[in-house]
Amino acid sequence: MFALTFLGTSASVPSAERNHPALLLEAAGQRMLIDCGEGTQRQLLRSGAGFRRLDRILLTHGHLDHVLGIPGLFSTLGLRQTSDVMTIHGGPGTLDIVIRMLAGLWGEGRAPIAIEFAPLSEGHVVDAGDFTINCFPVRHRDTDSFGFVFQSPARRHLLSDRLSALGVPDGPMRGELAAGRPIMIEGGRTIDPEDVLGPPSGGNKLVVIGDTEATEGLSRHAADADLLVIEATFLDRDAPTARDYGHLTAAEAARFAAASNVRQLVLTHLSGRYEDGEILAEAAKIFPNVRIAADFDRIAV
Repeated sequence: MFALTFLGTSASVPSAERNHPALLLEAAGQRMLIDCGEGTQRQLLRSGAGFRRLDRILLTHGHLDHVLGIPGLFSTLGLRQTSDVMTIHGGPGTLDIVIRMLAGLWGEGRAPIAIEFAPLSEGHVVDAGDFTINCFPVRHRDTDSFGFVFQSPARRHLLSDRLSALGVPDGPMRGELAAGRPIMIEGGRTIDPEDVLGPPSGGNKLVVIGDTEATEGLSRHAADADLLVIEATFLDRDAPTARDYGHLTAAEAARFAAASNVRQLVLTHLSGRYEDGEILAEAAKIFPNVRIAADFDRIAV
């Protein structure tokens, strides 16, 4: 299961209700940030999530509203004397911005905590054991921007009625079957895993796309996602302005969700020029299973 906490849901200008972009992802005991806008460390505290076991940041792109929270967060982690290495994933241009920003504060190659920089290119990012992370390029003005796919595999579970019917005792033997290995029970009878395993179930797919000016060619990455998080900075009545600034409208985000056959759509990166109800109404006409993200919303996938 993936658990999301929205730490910042504004577009480039924050408001009293919405902080700069940041999203906390928790999965299989691991915790990471997707973007780290100004004020993210305070949002982590206000949300109750805190800083524990936070060791990875995935950056969608290098615009300042998505990265300016990094120095403050690292300063605090340094004061807490964390021993974790922080890995920052981003496009080469994005990482160059972050490296120069940190060097301007602490000197080249220096920072309050240990950092590893991991440049992104399309495809595999990391295998985290119980889930994988992949990335794909998106178009947003002059940046090297990326979206992310988080996926947990479907698993086959033991069928208790079959175990009982075949006389498989509780204990290590059941663990062997769950791992896909045959066993021999009392009486010399062999039990094959196929005899007691149900069909695959439980796999989840989460797709997070930051700022983007177009969705052409992206459906293959978002296809059949359980949850799609994507920006909706403008409404369709301001589509020309959206094009000028490299963003989507709520209607465009909804059409993309429908074309990609996702189950649920969450809109973020919201401009203060609109009421939430306006944004929701425009998207819901096209894709009914949609919600507007607010700071500190938590969603489980």
